[in-house]
Amino acid sequence: MTREEIYANFEVRKLAANETVKSFDCGDDDLNDFILNDSPLYRKALLAVSYVMEHKETRKVAAYFSLANDRVSLSDFESKTEFNKFRQKRFVNEKRLRSYPAAKICRLGVDVQFKGQALGSVLLDFIKSYFIADNKTGCRFLTVDAYRDALPFYYKNLFVPLNDEDQDSHTRLLFFDLSDIADEE
Repeated sequence: MTREEIYANFEVRKLAANETVKSFDCGDDDLNDFILNDSPLYRKALLAVSYVMEHKETRKVAAYFSLANDRVSLSDFESKTEFNKFRQKRFVNEKRLRSYPAAKICRLGVDVQFKGQALGSVLLDFIKSYFIADNKTGCRFLTVDAYRDALPFYYKNLFVPLNDEDQDSHTRLLFFDLSDIADEE
């Protein structure tokens, strides 16, 4: 499916408070359980907000993602030296803070019926532009604790590891620097 077909046939919207998704299967029980059962609880507790990508005609949920606030800080790095290298590469001296605002992609799943059709990449582009358009929050980074199997997907979408500490873990902390595309907007 081309991006034009995706934009023509699907729409992204925030789930309403207490709204539940009735049917979704991305092949991962944890991701399914979150959108089917836990997402309203996270919203009510002000921990995360979920969004769905629905087919415009059938209203079937084809994909979803959930966002929460995050930060990139010294505690994410092995040493202060590594954190300083990270900061020096991205910020002028006046902007060297102890932490930097980020949004975490807590969950992202594509229904098995729609896998391999670029919906996940379109959602990542949506999320990236969401934080840049009109600079709603002053957010600099997107982060994700990616499952090992999902790493190629996130690498393809220009996310990179934040550090090397978790390279052999079940999940890997990745980030995307929104300033890389901010000038394009």
